[in-house]
Amino acid sequence: SQRRSRRPQSDELDRMMEGLKARSEKAGAKIPFCDILEFSILTCMRIGEVCKIRWDDIDDGQRAALVRDRKDPRKKTGNHMLVPLLGKAWDIAMRQPKTDDRIFPYNATSVTAGFQRVRGALGITDLRYHDMRREGASRLFEAGFSIEEVAQVTGHRSLNVLWQVYTELYPKSLHDRFNELTRRKHTDPDRE
Repeated sequence: SQRRSRRPQSDELDRMMEGLKARSEKAGAKIPFCDILEFSILTCMRIGEVCKIRWDDIDDGQRAALVRDRKDPRKKTGNHMLVPLLGKAWDIAMRQPKTDDRIFPYNATSVTAGFQRVRGALGITDLRYHDMRREGASRLFEAGFSIEEVAQVTGHRSLNVLWQVYTELYPKSLHDRFNELTRRKHTDPDRE
């Protein structure tokens, strides 16, 4: 199959968040689309994984969530993995109402359908919900996380697959990283 390299542009993500917020605010709406989308990006989780996390899967001490039966091409069950809830992911999870055993007690198909409807209404083409996983992994790489650290979040057992499929770095982020490293070297001459 063709390797996808699609990441949302920043304006697309901003527009999607605005559209999803409007969708969530409609009378009778129950799904917190913005929280779920942001959580998906920050955790690099598939939407099916997000919608299965239970409150008793949360490890307060490590600020992490146990993802049960994480997808693995070689092993279909028992692939439980403790995933750190980095950045605002922890806060997003903790602010969800405890009305169910699950943190996000919604049908993954319904979440994806809402995403697709908003995307279509905005005229954004060729952006899939699964591309948010790539967005999250690429952000971690851009922030300077090692491939092993990113794999701890994404759940990839093959670092080669992670590198080839989930890295789509923006040149600007590499310039920013280079400038930060250069700045540090000049402000701390003992660091080499």
